[in-house]
Amino acid sequence: MNAGTAVVETAELMRRAHRRDRKAWEQLVDRYARLVWSVTRDHRVSESDASDVAQTTWLRLLEHIDNIDPAKVGAWLTTTARRECLRVIALRTRTLLAYDEDGLADVPGEEPTAYDLMLTDERAKDVRQAFHRLPDRWQQLLRLSMSDPPVPYAEISRILDVPIGSIGPMRGRCLAKLRTLMECA
Repeated sequence: MNAGTAVVETAELMRRAHRRDRKAWEQLVDRYARLVWSVTRDHRVSESDASDVAQTTWLRLLEHIDNIDPAKVGAWLTTTARRECLRVIALRTRTLLAYDEDGLADVPGEEPTAYDLMLTDERAKDVRQAFHRLPDRWQQLLRLSMSDPPVPYAEISRILDVPIGSIGPMRGRCLAKLRTLMECA
């Protein structure tokens, strides 16, 4: 395939993806996923940060897909992923969490009251009930993304048979629906 044909194909995929054609979006992601992942590897971010960077990069592409020159989509994705990596690295260097058990030993704290414990139990029950009202696929996604240790996005993608770039938006929709169900409870 020559460069001109590739640009025409990319332009067509971008046009269809802009119109919410899932197959076209998946083809775009398949075509450029290695490029995005290579940027995260070059910046040596953790696997979970790399997944977040990739997800954000794909979200930005979707947001700006109608304004991007198809001949330059690879460069645009590279720049966007690079900027997102730098943003993540900057956040990580600013936030250093440390646990010092000795430092917390003498800090007075309040023990939860029976009423607090009852409210916590009721809230947990409401969350479980709302969670079980979600579609099975969404429940599975939330279980995978909140497990300890975390399941890598690549594994979630394989298990659920969805592109890596769609995991974050799908999780966002799941959580929004869960909030709605909680408000109705």
